[in-house]
Amino acid sequence: MSSVAVPAIAVLDDYQNVARTFADWASLPAGSELRFFADHLTDSAELVARLAPFEVIVAMRERTPFTRALLAQLPKLRLLVTTGMRNAAIDVEAAVELGITVSGTDGLPYPTAELTWALILALARKVPHEDRAVRNGKWQTSVGIGLKSKTLALLGLGRLGSQVAQIGAAFGMRVIAWSPNLTDARAQAGGAELVGRDQLFAQADVLSIHLVLSQRTRGLVGARELGLLKPSALLINTSRGPIVDEAALVTALRSEALAGAGLDVFESEPLPGDHPFLALPNTVLTPHLGYVTDETYRIFYGHALENIQSYLAGEPKRVIGAPPRPRARV
Repeated sequence: MSSVAVPAIAVLDDYQNVARTFADWASLPAGSELRFFADHLTDSAELVARLAPFEVIVAMRERTPFTRALLAQLPKLRLLVTTGMRNAAIDVEAAVELGITVSGTDGLPYPTAELTWALILALARKVPHEDRAVRNGKWQTSVGIGLKSKTLALLGLGRLGSQVAQIGAAFGMRVIAWSPNLTDARAQAGGAELVGRDQLFAQADVLSIHLVLSQRTRGLVGARELGLLKPSALLINTSRGPIVDEAALVTALRSEALAGAGLDVFESEPLPGDHPFLALPNTVLTPHLGYVTDETYRIFYGHALENIQSYLAGEPKRVIGAPPRPRARV
């Protein structure tokens, strides 16, 4: 059994101040210290000072990176819980070496697929632009495009990509797909036609990205790939920001070599106030809302609480990485 009887717990990056409402935190051992932080810290010294007292930390997705350097400066940390079962911002190997157990939670795939279509439709029919125009006393200031018979190109056809493909088919779109390991059989099963990598970009009317961020996919969509797209094409990214070369995308949007981009993810989050995307009229931007739904948060925080309780009972659940000898309590 873990020696942590009355833990100090930090719940990070609770931007909306809602984490305390999505789980029965009162069920934690009496006397537990529980802190919810709504602000996001980027300064490493400030982050260490904030997190140093805690034995348990709940991290919301990749909002706060847990590097080896940061983890090494948190001697009291024994359990790091991430929402979701994969978090590219956590150095799991370093955590395990330092005696820290890392666990995750389940999630839901469909909210991100739904947001993908919200961005596609918002761009195609210029919804944000027309919303602003109506509020300013104007009427019908732009001409949108329809989706029927257009080509939906999916960069990645896993759980999310397949759901996006199904909706594209319902709109009467031609659906094509490519990813490094995609086969004809898997493409057909996912409701898409397998094409070559360059064909995917060249034929796309709407390009939607659904890949996991890795060393292989980082920067995968660069100036060359963007140059293959039609000037009328729309790019959608609800996956991870670094998959797209942001500087190249800004150039393409500024020069109108690309009609528009709907982006839910960015290289740096929260998006800096001086980022060029904010000044581009042919973008629709959302603050990483793909997973942000009531239903998802109930799973994220409910499972995070279960993970803490099971760890305290000596039986960790949903383990991503665990050391053979957990860190001794400081």
